[in-house]
Amino acid sequence: MTGPPVVVYPPSPSGGRRVRADGEILGLAYNLTDLVEFLRRAGLDMEPEDAAVSPLIEWRGGDANVWGPPPPP
Repeated sequence: MTGPPVVVYPPSPSGGRRVRADGEILGLAYNLTDLVEFLRRAGLDMEPEDAAVSPLIEWRGGDANVWGPPPPP
């Protein structure tokens, strides 16, 4: 496997971010608590503050503080 096993995609237009681990979609997270729960179910146990900076997670379209839709132009 190349790169981090978990990918958090950019926020959708309606909010929330798709989460994928090892090629499997885990769900749509609306905050770090949701992400941590998805990770727990996938066998990766970590605290929200650890998930925010973990090298196992690739953040696309914003870091762990970005969950809502992009602001209008």
